[in-house]
Amino acid sequence: MRPATLVAVLFGVLLGLGGYTFRYAEGLSYFSTDPRACANCHIMRDQYDSWQKSSHHAYAKCIDCHLPHELAAKYLAKARNGYFHSKGFTLQDFHEPVMIKAANSRILRHNCLRCHESIVAELKPDGSGHAGGQLDCVRCHADVGHGPVR
Repeated sequence: MRPATLVAVLFGVLLGLGGYTFRYAEGLSYFSTDPRACANCHIMRDQYDSWQKSSHHAYAKCIDCHLPHELAAKYLAKARNGYFHSKGFTLQDFHEPVMIKAANSRILRHNCLRCHESIVAELKPDGSGHAGGQLDCVRCHADVGHGPVR
C-alpha cells in the first residue's frame, strides 16, 4: 500500500470514528441553548430535574448561569467545558458528584451578580467565606438554581 493511500485510509477511519462519536454523543445539541442538552449525560440528570423545580426555571436556562454572555467568551468556555466533559466521560475519570471547577465558579458568580445586581449592589463582602473579597452567592445559596431532588 502506498503511503498516500495509507494516510487517506487512516484519515477516513479517524473522520468516521469522530463523526460517529459526535453523532452518538448528540454533539450538535451542545451548540443550542436547550437545557436538555445539559442532561445528555446521565450524570447531570439530577441537576436538570431539580432545575425544573427551582425558582430559576422560569427565568434562566443553564447557559444563563454557567456561561459568559459575551459571544467569544461563551464559545471558548463551551469548547473548554466540552473538551473536559468528553475526556472525563470517555476515560471515566471525573469526580462524582460532579463538582464545579474554579473557572466555571467565577463565571457563575459573575452571572449571579449580573442578574441580581439591584439586590446585591449594597452588600459588601466581610471576608467571611467570600472568594477573594467578592460575594460568593452559592456559598449560602447552593441549591437555588438546582440541587438535590427532594
